[in-house]
Order: sequence, then structure tokens, then C-alpha cells
Amino acid sequence: MVAKLKLQGIMPPIATPFDSSGDLYPSKVRHNVAKWNQVKLAGYVVCGSTGESVYLTAEEKIELWGLVAESAAADRLLVAGTGMEGVRETVALTNRAAAMGYKAAMVRTPHYYKNLVNNGATQELYFTAVADQSRIPLIIYNWPQVTGVDIPAESVARLSLHPNIIAVKESSGNLEKVLQMLREVKTGFQVLVGSAPTLWPSLQCGAAGAILAFANAAPYACVTIWEAFRTREQEAGLDWQNRIGRAAALVTTRHGIPGLKYAMDLNGYYGGPCRLPLRPLSPEAKREIEVAFENLRG
Repeated sequence: MVAKLKLQGIMPPIATPFDSSGDLYPSKVRHNVAKWNQVKLAGYVVCGSTGESVYLTAEEKIELWGLVAESAAADRLLVAGTGMEGVRETVALTNRAAAMGYKAAMVRTPHYYKNLVNNGATQELYFTAVADQSRIPLIIYNWPQVTGVDIPAESVARLSLHPNIIAVKESSGNLEKVLQMLREVKTGFQVLVGSAPTLWPSLQCGAAGAILAFANAAPYACVTIWEAFRTREQEAGLDWQNRIGRAAALVTTRHGIPGLKYAMDLNGYYGGPCRLPLRPLSPEAKREIEVAFENLRG
């Protein structure tokens, strides 16, 4: 087992750049990371849901981990998205990322056999088995809106006792559940959130930090909210939370990754196309995003 990591601050689960043929676009990976290096982000999560990880082969994930590791600033924490449906493949990917210098793995809840795995006992079995064999610590990743599986807060509390499970990324936006986990998890276990529209209240409740898709396109705004929280500037934090509210909802819950990638293009990052079967945005959706991001450029 390894020493516990501090996960405070803002980390983007980076979007994966593809070229017009649908292949990985290495130069654009380097371009985006170089720009993010100029912002006070805590680190990068590579091959999470925002990175279209379900559409990447194992070989592409390994290539992407390498590209980001080569480009990231020295002070950035590197987290690999390694969750697969089975324990064996998840462990194999996690340990491969560990060998490449990644310090933690973000592992989503297994969900394919919903009638069999949508319960606390099976989720606990899965995460315990992965953690027992992993060379780097785990972050539980819960996003029930997509997976259809919502790991119970009580299960997270029990898993927090495992020495190689150090955090949870709770992306449901359910503040009541965040509060329950904060009450019940082991002291020192870190609760992170993944919902930009509820970032400020989540931090106020006690979240250690956030892994935000929105930070791909508007990292300065996200870091500004974090810094306002850290320096106890209540008025500034609320102001910026209100500023990002509509834009964050558009590129997460409403238009998803295609919307986020378009917003990245607007803000000087490379978003580019998604992989099929994700469809391009309509002209109306593009205009909606353009209007929402008018005051969030740069």
C-alpha cells in the first residue's frame, strides 16, 4: 500500500482529442495540457467518462496516459481512469498506469449487469478486490445518472476503511448524500464532487475538491471558485458559482461531451469531434453554448 494523497483543488477529467478520422490526436493532447499547465489546477484525470473512455481501446488509453504524463507540469497529480466491468481488467489497467507514474486510479462503479450489481454488497466486493491488488490508491467514481447504479453512502463509508481506497468522486449532485458520506467515512477519507453546478455548496459542506468536466473549457472559473473557498471569500465564491451555472449545465447535463468539446474550441483549447455514435451539435445548440460562454472566455 502507498501513502495517502491529498486531492484538494480542481482537476479536469480531460477530454480526449480526436482528429477528423477519429484517431487520437497527440499534438492536440500536448496543446491542451500546455494551456492547462498555466492554470492552478491540482492535476489531471486521464481516461475518465469525459475522455470517452468507453470508446478507447486499452492500447489507446496507455498511449494517452503517456502523452499526458510527458506534457504535464511537474506539480500536477496524475490520476488514471481505469474502471472496467470486471476486477481483472481493472486491476491490469490500474497497475499499468502505476508503472507509468500515475499516482491514483479513478474507478467507476460496475453497472452492466444491473440486476446483479446494483447493490451495496456487490459494489463493496468489487472495490475491495480491486484495491487489494492495485499498486496505487483508488478513487471510487459514482455517476448514477449515466451508469444507473448508485453506490450507497453506507458502502462508501465501509470502503473508506480500506487502506488503499482514499476518496470518492460523487457526481450525482446530491448534496444530502455528500453530507452523509462526510459524516460517516473514516477520518482523512476525501470526498470529491463532480458537479460544477453545485461546486460552491459542495465545498461549503466539506468536499475536499472537485473533478469537473467543465474545467476542460473554463478552468479559470473553476479555480477561482476554489480559491474563493480557500480564502473564505464568500461573496466572490457565490458570484462565480452563479456566473458558471447555465454554461456548466449546458455542457454537462444537457449537451454532454459534444457540448463540452465545442465550448473548449470556443475558449482556445482543442475539443474537436467526438467518437461515434456521439453526434455533432446542432447549430441551435452551438449558439446556445456561445451565448452562455460569452463571459467565460479565456
